[in-house]
Amino acid sequence: MMNNSLSGVFHIDPEKSWRGGQQQAAYLHEGLIARGIPSWVVCRPDSPFEAYLKSKGLPCLPIPMRNEGDIFAGWRIAKAAREHNVSILHLHSAHALAIGLWASLFNRALKLVGVRRVAVPIRKNRFSRYKYNSPRMTCHVAISEAIRQVMIGDGIAPGRITTIHSGVDTRRLLLEKPEVDFRKTIGVPDDHLIIGMVAALTAEKGYPTLLMAAADVLRDHDKVTFCALGDGSGRESLLEQAEALGLGDRFRFMGFREDVGSFLHTFDVFVLASLMEGLGTSILDAQSVGLPVIASRVGGIPEVVEDGVTGLLAEPGNAEDFAGKLSRLIADPGLRLRLGENALASVTSFSIEKTVEKNVELYHSILEGEGTYHS
Repeated sequence: MMNNSLSGVFHIDPEKSWRGGQQQAAYLHEGLIARGIPSWVVCRPDSPFEAYLKSKGLPCLPIPMRNEGDIFAGWRIAKAAREHNVSILHLHSAHALAIGLWASLFNRALKLVGVRRVAVPIRKNRFSRYKYNSPRMTCHVAISEAIRQVMIGDGIAPGRITTIHSGVDTRRLLLEKPEVDFRKTIGVPDDHLIIGMVAALTAEKGYPTLLMAAADVLRDHDKVTFCALGDGSGRESLLEQAEALGLGDRFRFMGFREDVGSFLHTFDVFVLASLMEGLGTSILDAQSVGLPVIASRVGGIPEVVEDGVTGLLAEPGNAEDFAGKLSRLIADPGLRLRLGENALASVTSFSIEKTVEKNVELYHSILEGEGTYHS
């Protein structure tokens, strides 16, 4: 696709942390640059995002963004957009919407693209409503159809919302094979089946459900170990719950890890017990190495896990349902193999290349003045 009308894109991310949203913005940024499209990330100075971009040698503009009322940040972004001949601001969080709207006051030529990553209603306060419904917002991207439907229910015109699924690098993790003695390194016996979850230790990820399900599973299966990768504000309470359930070293909290690929290659089953989930890119990572998945039937997850074909869906918050499905996969190696093979075949539909291409198509449709963006 030609990009002569697309002079440049700013990706605005004012967040202080590094989570899935930042990874998706980074993937898109890298994909645009690979296609010869000028692209910069505007992020907080000394943030994890800035550190990531500098480590990769990728263009970034560190600009202080104190809060949603930081009109000066908006002015600085508008000024930088003129200097870099940028036509589109891609706003990667709810807070970024406000910063982008401030910028648009000082540079009326900018086109604003918002991203919604959570399948929960927009807050009812007047400012949140204004951010999403402002006539200055050119359009919104929902990362799943489930999110799009929630946004429509919140009163945003359907023609102003397009669904573009988040994507993953489906080849990268295949190459991240672990060292030969990786099980020994993490202290799991060779004859144990490993059930793994990769998610922040926060309330919406549903770890209490998984811990209760694990307690049920481990009463019946003595050669199973659970591994949780991630960190977060709920760590201490989850450790206390695991101790109260008597899980011991059969449920291991591994903390934040850089070597996620090594763990995914070592897992036998992947589980995600989220109570809410926009799409679930950690599921896509697991599928990209051929893992069978058990995940909550919530948000956009049913768009990436076809129940009984590429994985099994369980009711969110239902420990008994999760335990039953986990036991089913533990007892049936053939089912694990079939679900994993199907997942590996289907995950190509969620490659980052396709995500980038759909975003490029959206940018062009905006600049060409098309009236509706839903696809």
